[in-house]
Amino acid sequence: MGLNQGTLDIDRKARAYIPMRDVCKEDVDERLGNFGEIYRNYEAEIVCIEAGRCIQCPDPAPCQLACPLGNEIPQALRLAEQGLFLEAADMFRSKSPMPEICSRVCPQERLCEGSCTHGGGVSNSPIRIGKIEKFVIDYQLATVGLPVPEVAPDTGHRVAIVGGGPAGLAAAENLRRKGHAVTVYDANPFPGGLLMYGIPAFKLCKERVVKKIEQLEATGITFVLNTRIGADIPLQQLAGDYDAVFLGVGANVDAPAKWDGADLRGVSQAGEFLIRTNVPLEYQPPVLAERGDPAVGRRVFVIGGGDTAMDCVRSALRKQRKMGYDLDVTCAYRRTESEMPGCRAERENAREEGAKFEWLTAPTRFIGDGDGRLKAIEFVRMKLGEPDASGRPRPVPIEGSEYTEPADMALLALGYWPESLLGETTGSLATHDWGLISVETESGKTSLANVWAGGDAVTGPDLVSTAIRAGLHAAESIHLYLNNQ
Repeated sequence: MGLNQGTLDIDRKARAYIPMRDVCKEDVDERLGNFGEIYRNYEAEIVCIEAGRCIQCPDPAPCQLACPLGNEIPQALRLAEQGLFLEAADMFRSKSPMPEICSRVCPQERLCEGSCTHGGGVSNSPIRIGKIEKFVIDYQLATVGLPVPEVAPDTGHRVAIVGGGPAGLAAAENLRRKGHAVTVYDANPFPGGLLMYGIPAFKLCKERVVKKIEQLEATGITFVLNTRIGADIPLQQLAGDYDAVFLGVGANVDAPAKWDGADLRGVSQAGEFLIRTNVPLEYQPPVLAERGDPAVGRRVFVIGGGDTAMDCVRSALRKQRKMGYDLDVTCAYRRTESEMPGCRAERENAREEGAKFEWLTAPTRFIGDGDGRLKAIEFVRMKLGEPDASGRPRPVPIEGSEYTEPADMALLALGYWPESLLGETTGSLATHDWGLISVETESGKTSLANVWAGGDAVTGPDLVSTAIRAGLHAAESIHLYLNNQ
């Protein structure tokens, strides 16, 4: 972009001392009163200043290497610095099919921003890449609308996508742009997968998901909803009806609870609670929509330490505020905060909103009131032992340290398991570890002749961006297959 090396070197030294411009959040009292997104957008001139902090590292830049999608981050930041926001948005879109999603839900602190040269440099404050991406994409939406990708001439090939989550949508868009006819089958009343049904609205506005689906429909992609492959339609039949099939069914089954009393009223799995509190009624599965808006307890415990646990904590706080209760939500985690796998920023947001934390503690049983409803939880204190398979210290119960806390609601955020239906109903589909689909690493090819898979259905629960990457890679392999390459 026209700078000689000498000019850039001088520029780098000056840029290293520009202070970070952080993004404002909604006032705590205001955000507890609704489920809207809490982060405000930068002002345009602040975007230019913050983007101008980029020292334009030599290619490939650390931030780009850390991005699962390989986003052209330095180039996008240089365009944003000059106020060329539409061009910056297009640069982000050149590698990512969902920048309006990734800018909101990617853990940038562990990816691009975590690798930013500024993070360990003079400023010790990485560039707010995610917030800049969010601004330029929202600017594009507000000024010219969501661009509809160009579609190549019709190839005559038909592809079925099973699962309308990040992996499936990414594969669908990639294949449609290449001219293939694409039909997406999804078990829910609306596509989006965890984007619609797993991530709370205060992190990802549902309207962004709706707009993405409208964009894909505008390219000619067809959606068949409320249809569960493996139950309503056998996978073998689908593979016979289409030239190729991609499986992106995710890993969205709540891990089962093994404690006594887990079946008491007032003890709920995270998945159902998040859907019923965050998803518009018209998009909820009928079995959940019939139950209506869930009540929340006056004293709530969330069991777990990942992002889903923080989603439950923050949703429960908003429900308590809506019902006029004093805020009383505690996250109980069996390790210390240092070992928590979730996003640090989400814990900070939860603290700001009134959440409490109990470290080194785990439930031993849920205690009922004699009428089938939760009234208390028995916990045990833990200590950290030798590292386990995850590399983190293993939590070990301390003998005789049991104690009881009154509680009228417990939300179990214990992680997610893969959907095992396809493996159970399709004998020739190779699976492993409770239903994860076995694939060839590079291509995503399964054991079936014309079937591919990717995303959480293959890896287990991971990031939105890694699921998108898997969908894109599998789509490239499918395209080569369809063209006899």
